[in-house]
Amino acid sequence: MSRLNTHNESHLVSRIGWLRAAVLGANDGIVSTASLIVGVAVALASTSDTEQAELVTGVAVG
Repeated sequence: MSRLNTHNESHLVSRIGWLRAAVLGANDGIVSTASLIVGVAVALASTSDTEQAELVTGVAVG
């Protein structure tokens, strides 16, 4: 009998999918929120209400 057929160790790799999904989801949420706020700030750079628009955008997205 081969040693490959008698492998009885259990590994946690198959159960760690929720952690990977949580990390990638959080990263996606942070990047999309930050990019939207920066986009609004750049679009309104010539106006005087830039800070207020960024705050409203951040609250609306978050």
